[in-house]
Amino acid sequence: MPLPVAVYDTRSYDRAHLDAAARAHPETAIRWRFHDFRLSTETVGSLDGAAAVCVFVNDRVDARCIELMAAAGVRHIALRCAGFNNVDLAAARAAGLRVTRVPAYSPHAVAEHSVALLMTLNRKIHRAYNRVREQNFSLGGLVGFDLHGKTVGIVGTGKIGRLAAQIFRGFGTNVLAYDTYPDTTWAAAHGVAYTGLDELLAASDIVSLYLPLLPSTHQLIDAERVARMKPGAYLVNTSRGKLVDTTALIDALRSGHLGGVALDVYEEEEGVFFEDLSDVVIKDSELMMLLSFPNVLLTSHQAFLTREALNEIARVTTENLARLAAGQPPLDGTELLPA
Repeated sequence: MPLPVAVYDTRSYDRAHLDAAARAHPETAIRWRFHDFRLSTETVGSLDGAAAVCVFVNDRVDARCIELMAAAGVRHIALRCAGFNNVDLAAARAAGLRVTRVPAYSPHAVAEHSVALLMTLNRKIHRAYNRVREQNFSLGGLVGFDLHGKTVGIVGTGKIGRLAAQIFRGFGTNVLAYDTYPDTTWAAAHGVAYTGLDELLAASDIVSLYLPLLPSTHQLIDAERVARMKPGAYLVNTSRGKLVDTTALIDALRSGHLGGVALDVYEEEEGVFFEDLSDVVIKDSELMMLLSFPNVLLTSHQAFLTREALNEIARVTTENLARLAAGQPPLDGTELLPA
């Protein structure tokens, strides 16, 4: 019997990879219903008989949305991402809905992107590219610094943070790390030293964040902690925008306390990231302020965007849809509401 699945906030690359993954499960007969808009209480009427929904990071799966989905016959929420702060898990449990995610699609993709952002910003590659395109081959204003010998602070040593630390070690940097659950065996094997967060901020030339968004990590990098950072330090964030207090970040950039900021995420990115807004006026004054600084580099939540990551996201999402439809348990470690 066909399995109708409503898929929200999709782009062409999502559709291509999900279609390919579904072909590996002909017995389930998954019928994707792709929508380019996001799921919310305002759009939940588009379910049209779906037995499951597939959502991304900016879909609003709150209690009311879950209530309406359950009433419409939805039994499974499949997140094609690792983060789940946009889903009311208590409401899903109360409604009897299963919730699965993709906890690790390609940690290499995110770790590599964070290093690429830093290198681009430091060596002014984006500015040099634009100059050369206009036949301007001057070098003024393009001075960077050697990574070799610098101190890099890695905040969060899950899979992505560990990989980023190892990449930075390859540049000949000293790497400090902070995590509430330190992996001392890994650290010893790779020449990484764990320390407290305040000590890390004060000693690091570059601070790079690799944390989930939790109540305990919301605005972890606030005005007080930015002030503790080494003068001239660079901050890199490819994790979650709300880890950083944007107002504090702007104040530190204005004062010259921070040397540079490289972001793939932003505190209020919903409605902006993943959209083409080239012909509209963006009303977010803090975002526009960030874009005005020459020492800020911003990409639009694309750290995950590699072929390998998209293949894995589609594979895990589709596998779990097929398994739950057949009355089987989902893949290990992917269910957010285990029985």
